[in-house]
Amino acid sequence: LASTVRPLPAIGRRIAVARDEAFAFAYPAVLEGWRRQGSDILFFSPLADEAPDPGADAVYLPGGYPELHVGRLAAASGFLDGLRRAAARGAFLFGECGGYMVLGRELIDRSGQGHAMAGLLPVRTSFARPRLHLGYREMVLAEGSPLGPIRSGFRGHEFHFAAELERGGTPLFAEVRDVRGRPLGPAGAREGRVAGSFLHLVDRTDHLRTVP
Repeated sequence: LASTVRPLPAIGRRIAVARDEAFAFAYPAVLEGWRRQGSDILFFSPLADEAPDPGADAVYLPGGYPELHVGRLAAASGFLDGLRRAAARGAFLFGECGGYMVLGRELIDRSGQGHAMAGLLPVRTSFARPRLHLGYREMVLAEGSPLGPIRSGFRGHEFHFAAELERGGTPLFAEVRDVRGRPLGPAGAREGRVAGSFLHLVDRTDHLRTVP
């Protein structure tokens, strides 16, 4: 399969990437792959209440530990409003794991307290009853996006303790299976040019295009 594996497609020409203690799981190989494809990487810190660069045509919220900083993130109006402005101007916003949760409506902490997030995806997540979700995954896009055309295949992994309480009636983002080929059902959500899931994507691979 080595010949079918490719780097993740660059999701924009100018990609704003969240990077701080809450968003620490951006793989260097992914970012370097985007640079090699000609993209500019523009880091910003949500915990410092920084908005993504207004000239960015894509925003990437990687995984991390937003649940440990959820109060600060909920109060970071500059950051959250910046995400909303980016979506309104048509930038592609993509969140993985913690980033996916922050793009949603609400994140509930371990004490059961809810915190309003960006509200760009109809998703509610909770750490009130943590349960480990762990494993390598294979994913196929249900619809085309800057990540690739419809039926594009990806490999990655899932590692989180959150429960997804609600995922509204958005169009399907992707179908997922484990590395043994067992279907795990739909994953993530998308709303216009905003999308995300709990998966941390590593690379793209053509051999998954036939996954139902």
